Amino acid sequence: MATIDSLDARLSAQQAKLDALEANYNESLDTIWMLLASMLVFFMHAGFSLLEAGSVRFKNTQNILAKNLIVVTLGFLCWYVFGYSFALGTPENPSKFMGHTNFFMDGFWDSKSNFRVWFFQGAFCATGGTIVSGAMAERTQLKGFALYTALMTSLIYPVVVYWVWSGAGIFNYTNDDDESVTFAGTPPVIDFAGSGVVHLVGGIGAILGAIIVGPRKGRWDSDLASEFDGHSMPFCVLGTFCLWFGWYGFNPGSTGSMHDEVTAHLAGMVAVNTTIAACCGGITVFLLRWLVLEPRLMDVGGFCNGILAGLVSITGGCASVKPWEALFIGLWGGIFYQFGSMLLKFAKIDDVVDAIPVHGICGFWGVIAMGFFGKPLDGLGGDGAFYGGHQIGVQAFGAMIIFAWVAFWSMLILIPLRFFGLLRLADAIQDTGADAHEHSPSKAYTAPTGANSGVGSG
Repeated sequence: MATIDSLDARLSAQQAKLDALEANYNESLDTIWMLLASMLVFFMHAGFSLLEAGSVRFKNTQNILAKNLIVVTLGFLCWYVFGYSFALGTPENPSKFMGHTNFFMDGFWDSKSNFRVWFFQGAFCATGGTIVSGAMAERTQLKGFALYTALMTSLIYPVVVYWVWSGAGIFNYTNDDDESVTFAGTPPVIDFAGSGVVHLVGGIGAILGAIIVGPRKGRWDSDLASEFDGHSMPFCVLGTFCLWFGWYGFNPGSTGSMHDEVTAHLAGMVAVNTTIAACCGGITVFLLRWLVLEPRLMDVGGFCNGILAGLVSITGGCASVKPWEALFIGLWGGIFYQFGSMLLKFAKIDDVVDAIPVHGICGFWGVIAMGFFGKPLDGLGGDGAFYGGHQIGVQAFGAMIIFAWVAFWSMLILIPLRFFGLLRLADAIQDTGADAHEHSPSKAYTAPTGANSGVGSG
């Protein structure tokens, strides 16, 4: 009997060791996966920098690069102080509106897995400000933009994250019946990797920023149109590829873990959907501009933005649709981008990089698309109208609430900044370029003789 008890104790000890080993193994796999995904998302800022630098005129290259650096450095610090707490700081009895714990990483030592989540989500956070910087390029003061970036990364973006991704917010929380619902009792909003949370938020900030700061001096003078072309198409193409590469951290990385077969297969499907949508969006815009729309020429800048439009469009539903559905989501993303870009020009809204149609319109489409696509029987969480589902109302309502939230706070800070002369660069500075007036050295690099001081991607 003593021998049996001894063997039983030894078996229990071995089982405990195996359980601990498995837990450590799973934690290690998840951390490695999340760190890799975080670094890919972080690398997207190199893509944004290249794309935006290529889209502005040579005389403003350093200025837009400085804004990109400000977004990342100031954005992460704001995320450290306030952002993470408002976005994911869920106490024992959480509010449905916003988080209010873990300021300055308080409590992280009690749950060290929070460090990888902080890094991953912090890389997302800075993206919202970067989207706005491109739309407002070449005529925005750095100090005014920095103040807006601080508000975006401290409050505007984090609260939207809490609503959708915290598991306790108004668009996705668990009720007393252990069901995931919104505050209205409907099924939760589907936004897997951020068509609405990230891109729609940035796109709304971009359109309000572009309108409030006003167009660049002479932008809508037909005699000066060619002077506003960007100075480096190679930068735009390289930036697009960097962003596309980083998107494989953005979307597949949003699984949040990688220690079991189900999650591994999901990440693989997400990567496939991401690729197909990007390809369809890019080809759609390229063919429209080459074969259908005047002047019927091959537009490489438009090709780049079409790819980004496809990527933004699939980001929300990449884990809930099949590849053939991703194809149509990307295709329509390209169409919506193209007509959104044309609408901006008709309305004379000056968006240097077409951030508004790429991130705002396609971000909205990415949210709404999950109201149409996603078959419930596939077991991927979709409930689209094409299959008799009722998700469309939830998706539309969520997108409109996000729009109202971002618009309110953006106007609250941007209008006073413009009124007090802290937002728009003086016309004289716009004429000679912000680099010469505000930066040392006064040139980003030595331009070839005759290079345009001023790639149109619209």
